[in-house]
Amino acid sequence: MKVHQKPRIRFYHWLFWMFLLLLGLIVFYGLFAPAWLFARLVAWLTDHAPRRARDPLADAS
Repeated sequence: MKVHQKPRIRFYHWLFWMFLLLLGLIVFYGLFAPAWLFARLVAWLTDHAPRRARDPLADAS
């Protein structure tokens, strides 16, 4: 049984792979992370807001 050597990966495949990795990093760190941080900030601010500012019926009783 003869062992065959694996074919070399062509240079344009490496370029395409690096381009996809770069695109994934830009999408994740450039779009998803800031959107997630903004959502967490809004949730934190609403959680720590004064109750009267959130409940307009609190003065009615």
